[in-house]
Amino acid sequence: MRNSLEQLPGLAFLGYPEKTTYLLEEVALRFPAFGKPVLYGDVAYYPDAPVPAFESGDAFLPSGSVLPLWARCAFLKPLRISFDSIGEAANVLRDMQRNWAPYQFTQFRRAALIQEKLPYINLKPRTFPYKVPSSDMGIYTLLDANTMLASAATQSHFPAGTVLLQEDHENPPSRAYLKIEEALVRFCDAFGCDMPAEGARVLDAGACPGGWTWVLRELGCDVTAIDRAPLVPSLMEDSAVHFMTHDAFTLKPAELGRFDWIFSDVICYPERLFGWINDWLESGLCANFICTIKLQGGTDWDLINKFASIPDSRVVHLCYNKHEFTWMHCGRH
Repeated sequence: MRNSLEQLPGLAFLGYPEKTTYLLEEVALRFPAFGKPVLYGDVAYYPDAPVPAFESGDAFLPSGSVLPLWARCAFLKPLRISFDSIGEAANVLRDMQRNWAPYQFTQFRRAALIQEKLPYINLKPRTFPYKVPSSDMGIYTLLDANTMLASAATQSHFPAGTVLLQEDHENPPSRAYLKIEEALVRFCDAFGCDMPAEGARVLDAGACPGGWTWVLRELGCDVTAIDRAPLVPSLMEDSAVHFMTHDAFTLKPAELGRFDWIFSDVICYPERLFGWINDWLESGLCANFICTIKLQGGTDWDLINKFASIPDSRVVHLCYNKHEFTWMHCGRH
């Protein structure tokens, strides 16, 4: 059998581990024209999905295009590739472009041997902070020993849409620190900007016990942390952390003044967060925001769309999010 490439109709989406049901429910509700999927592990292939327009060879969708938020990575130009050998499979992929990331639900050893023959990409946990190379990143998965589903065009610079971070099990006050680290990596990739720097004035709303404040202090920021409960002692004793015992959402922007960045991981209804964000945007007292949208039961997609429709904004699901999304806004490019 000689290798063959078949361009497939439609789109395919890789779900998050143990959250593929959310992807299927979202597509059925928000994108009914996509029809019924064919499932390959956490990959949902929709042969009837209309393919969004983008330039030939461009791995990324144009601004304003919409994909499911529960999709970790999108196969924008899915191919079915048949091959005889591991070397042949690697050659077919390498002939299309350099960078390929795997997702596997079967044939794990065979897939690992194919990956070894492809140009190296870093699939190991990364040490924060790091900058993402702005290069095309394809995705492939083996369907059986001699067939793969692949796409050179995706919507992500991250391997299989995944941000994997080296964990610190000793210093952070909570595991929530991974969420802000991933959000900052994705923010800088999406908007082409730098992370908060030494001396930046930042607000951390809902800061207890201090996971996000800890990351911001590691970056050298001057942090105003607000919560009803105190942070861990090491942060309460930090002269660059200014703690306020308060409900952050009841404080007016004019009472707090100007910030370079605002962060919120407050547990609240999304409607309340949306109103608070708009108060800050109307004040003009801050340009950059990263806020967690805590989902309450069923997802109010109309409200999520309102967050996404704020100019210079994106709503994403992070690899380190749970049942929640993250809203990011960059007022400075």
